[in-house]
Amino acid sequence: MVRAPSSIISFIRHSSAGARLDPAGQLRNLATESKDGDCGGNYRDVIHEICLITRRRPRWEHTLLSEFPSLNFSDPCLFQAYLKHQNNAFLSLRFFNWLCSHGGFSPDQSSCNALFDVLVDAKACNAAKSLLDCAGFTPEPSSLECYIRRLSRGGMVEEAVNIFGKLKNVGFCPSVATWNASLSACLKAGRTDLVWTLYEQMMVSDVIANIDVETIGYLIQAYCDDNKVSEGYQLLRQILEDGLCPDNVVFNTLISGFCKDEQHARVSELLHIMIAKGRSPDIFTYQEIINGLLKGRKNIEGFRIFNDLKDRGYFPDRVMYTTIIKGLCDMGWLGEARKLWFEMIRKGLLPNEYTYSVMINKYCRIGDFDEARKLYKEMCDKGYEETTVTCNTMISGLCFHGRTDEAQRLFEEMSQKGIVCDIITYNSLISGLFKKGKLAEAKQLFNELLAKGLEPSTSSITTLIKRLCEVGDTQEAIRFWKDMVCRNWEPTVSTYDYIVTGLCEQGYFTEAMEWLLEMLNRKLKPQKQTFEILIQCLLKKDKLDNVFVVLDQTLTIGYTLQKNMIESLVRKFGGKNFNFAETCLERILDRNL
Repeated sequence: MVRAPSSIISFIRHSSAGARLDPAGQLRNLATESKDGDCGGNYRDVIHEICLITRRRPRWEHTLLSEFPSLNFSDPCLFQAYLKHQNNAFLSLRFFNWLCSHGGFSPDQSSCNALFDVLVDAKACNAAKSLLDCAGFTPEPSSLECYIRRLSRGGMVEEAVNIFGKLKNVGFCPSVATWNASLSACLKAGRTDLVWTLYEQMMVSDVIANIDVETIGYLIQAYCDDNKVSEGYQLLRQILEDGLCPDNVVFNTLISGFCKDEQHARVSELLHIMIAKGRSPDIFTYQEIINGLLKGRKNIEGFRIFNDLKDRGYFPDRVMYTTIIKGLCDMGWLGEARKLWFEMIRKGLLPNEYTYSVMINKYCRIGDFDEARKLYKEMCDKGYEETTVTCNTMISGLCFHGRTDEAQRLFEEMSQKGIVCDIITYNSLISGLFKKGKLAEAKQLFNELLAKGLEPSTSSITTLIKRLCEVGDTQEAIRFWKDMVCRNWEPTVSTYDYIVTGLCEQGYFTEAMEWLLEMLNRKLKPQKQTFEILIQCLLKKDKLDNVFVVLDQTLTIGYTLQKNMIESLVRKFGGKNFNFAETCLERILDRNL
């Protein structure tokens, strides 16, 4: 193990019970006593018989005491002998619980600790935790350290962190390996908050003087997971200055973080550092770089690096090929994507479901459904099951090109074949039905989606409200809007606009004004068109007082009136004989100029 020098420790500091008994000896003594007849025969045979009974008989708890009337079940040595011979953690725990409730048995520290060790060795962490909570004993520090490692491997990271606190209270400091196991588990669980909790405990413990490069690697990864890549990079620079160098995983983590932030100069710097320190970039390093470039829409640069890798003797795997194929499809370079597809197959890297989905999706987007179905059939013929993802790809493509009848047939086939229809399936089909004007079918599908407890997308809800308003069913749109709000949906600004416009077109001016004022009270900005439609409708109905209110709000927001709108206002008010209205109109128009 390579220890971190004192300078690293300094950097980190400023960055952020009874004794065991002898079971073997006791068993020997008890076995000697059994020879004198105290237990009515050979003690070892009796223990063996009890083990067989508790292993084979379903309800042994009701008869065991009567079958061995002369046996002292309250003797702790009996339980430890049973524990040794049974060799089954859960049966031993069951026997222990029975003794505590029926045999007059009062568990001692030694018995509890022995059972605790057996449970931990059997990876029965929940049972071990239950024993700790109920028996009220404190295991040996070494037992708790083993328990921490088991908890960490089992993903029970919160409990593991709590045990560190118990060890601190008894003055015991776990080994660096134990700390590292928990740090790693916390990162896998996505709990960087617990990483920093452990880090704080490490700073005030004796282990801080012995932390190694592995520990620092976990801290760097935690920085990156918290989107604090620069802090992770500074920690890397510090350990490099002190002559230590982490493995490629740490470099790859930092490279991934900088790619995400599009700090490509830092990525280049890290590559040079890796080479200088003898840490040759591996295929996973370049995988991170290419992924980062593609996510940053630098597809051409990612494609260039991919080709450069092959020229330098690297052998991209199926994941990298699929990543590049998707990037090329996103750029519209279907020809290049097809070349890589066949190149991958020639190299013995067979496409998987995701690779097929990428190509099928592209063919669907360009409307080449013959080729898409050909690939779809090929995928199924090669043993890959039809999945929700692949079906969604086809449905989305069909709806995109207005072929909703085919999309509906595929949707029905999914249910017949037992393929789960998820929220993406429903949203894609609902959107396609809306575009084709099939409002009734879209509403039926929407109700089915809600009945299944799925959460519709905001775009689906907004589109449904828009279509209802467009076909003159604004009251239904309002009822639906309120129902969605009750389901904790956050309405978009555009839904208010659609409803105001729909109410105007149906002659519900008072209600339209109320919705508009509700928007303004919520600090939402209506579209200019919404104001214009409302003003025109109010003018037609001679709702002049309301016109002034809407005009004032229109200009306050910063919108200017079009020439034809101003002419309509002048004509409307020109023949009226009320000075106050003219004064208000003049003031409003002055603000518009």
